[in-house]
Amino acid sequence: MTPRRDRSESAGPQSLSRRSILTAGAALPVLATAKPAAAQTRVVVEPSIVQQTILGFGGMNHTAWIDDLTAGQRETAFGNGQGQLGFTVLRIPVHEDRGRWSGEVATARRASELGAKVIASPWNPPASMTEAFSGGKRLRHDRYAAYARHLNDFVSFMSGNGVNLYGISVQNEPDYAHDWTAWTPSEIVRFLRDNAGSLNTRVIAPESFQYRKNLSDPILDDPQALANLDILGAHLYGTRSADFSYPLFQEKGSGKELWMTEVYHPNSSDSADLWPQALDVGEHIHRALLYGRFQTYVWWYIRRYYGPMREDGRISKRGANMAHFSKWVRPGYSRITATVNPQSNVFITAFKSGSRIVIVAINKNSSPAYHPYTIEDTGSASVSTWLTDANRTLEHYNTFTISNGSFGAQLPARSIRTFVVD
Repeated sequence: MTPRRDRSESAGPQSLSRRSILTAGAALPVLATAKPAAAQTRVVVEPSIVQQTILGFGGMNHTAWIDDLTAGQRETAFGNGQGQLGFTVLRIPVHEDRGRWSGEVATARRASELGAKVIASPWNPPASMTEAFSGGKRLRHDRYAAYARHLNDFVSFMSGNGVNLYGISVQNEPDYAHDWTAWTPSEIVRFLRDNAGSLNTRVIAPESFQYRKNLSDPILDDPQALANLDILGAHLYGTRSADFSYPLFQEKGSGKELWMTEVYHPNSSDSADLWPQALDVGEHIHRALLYGRFQTYVWWYIRRYYGPMREDGRISKRGANMAHFSKWVRPGYSRITATVNPQSNVFITAFKSGSRIVIVAINKNSSPAYHPYTIEDTGSASVSTWLTDANRTLEHYNTFTISNGSFGAQLPARSIRTFVVD
């Protein structure tokens, strides 16, 4: 197989035509007498209004195409201590060659031991199950049952090696099948309806490369296919933020999970340490959770020069943007309602778990941005904050106490900051 290229978003329309880059700064407690003279929009966080449950953040390991993560890099990716990403999702391939399956075990097993959900996606069935057609290569229509057995064999293999897969996909990017197997919408529906019920883990589909609804609408409109789907998976390569929302899923997808299972953003050409360009990642996560209502956000290669972990195993600036979410917004947290854009180029996302509130604030502006904050139904609390900007990476910034759920925060220029309110 041709190794997957580090694809730029030229694969489709450029993303986010109305771009606003996420940036956030350090929140300092400010007394009333110290407030700026100019009135500023108050950020109101409403813990009682829950939007969606967050299931995790993570990335891909693909040992058939690049070297496996080292033992230390697995700890950096899936541990949640200082200097670690806190990832809680690992995606691995289902290779058509069974001889390559063992290559994914070590990282998957350690990620699982550290509490991560492990999911798997196939690029191709075994060659004996495929045939050429005018659109490239497809699974033979008389081999659907055999393909389901192939996927189940992978589930059993991983289980026998200490990894209970959280879910398995029918096909990676069936609508971007230049180098792998193509599926039409009707073929995906047929497989889900007739064969996916036999799979021994959660079923993921359709994993469109650009969240194209023509691939997933037919699933949602077919009750039998939908009954055998557990996770609607999507990729966001070049997807406009205006297309993140999915009313049909909100209408018909009750009880199903909504995962963003692969992306890199904004490109694969730049170093992941460019600043403030790395803030694009924070903005993209914010938009995916807010407008797409996704429950996960999964990057492509975990370790790559444009990814969350540099080739030397250290967290990049793009990775720090992910970690401002993944380290403190853990699986089972809920996204809650908050003032989204208190001023131009400032973006707010808020979450809760029990009495803990997490706020991720981003300030794109070249100057600091001050705002008062109110967390409804909150009295006295301790607030700890962490900051990433041009000169700091996931640095503990300060800790302070608040009363009546209110405080003032000045976000440094071009930064992303996480507030943890206990």
